[in-house]
Amino acid sequence: MARIRHSMAALALMTILGGAPALAGGFLGAYEDLPLAPGLTEAVEAGVAFDSPSGRIVEAYAQGRVKAADVLKFYAATLPQLGWTRESDTLYRREAETLRLDPVVKGGALTLRFAISPE
Repeated sequence: MARIRHSMAALALMTILGGAPALAGGFLGAYEDLPLAPGLTEAVEAGVAFDSPSGRIVEAYAQGRVKAADVLKFYAATLPQLGWTRESDTLYRREAETLRLDPVVKGGALTLRFAISPE
């Protein structure tokens, strides 16, 4: 039921923004209702996702030549609309899951690590 609710929230967000640049990156393949910030492309081969007895564990990566501050601002505005509660710039919680965003800038390119795990 929660997955359906989150998918519907993602669909509503896409409808409201109507293809605006904020959703130009689409969504993570490893986690269907987590949007990619504008300018990021998922590194599909680098991610991993599996179910554990205590819940789903996902690690995904996205890269792009964007500012970390802009990406974190995008997630601060977008994730609460999808049911995530912001704990800090890089930590969010939803139901029994924790999402950590780990931005690393190297050579002018940003790599963002998404880590989702059960609480």
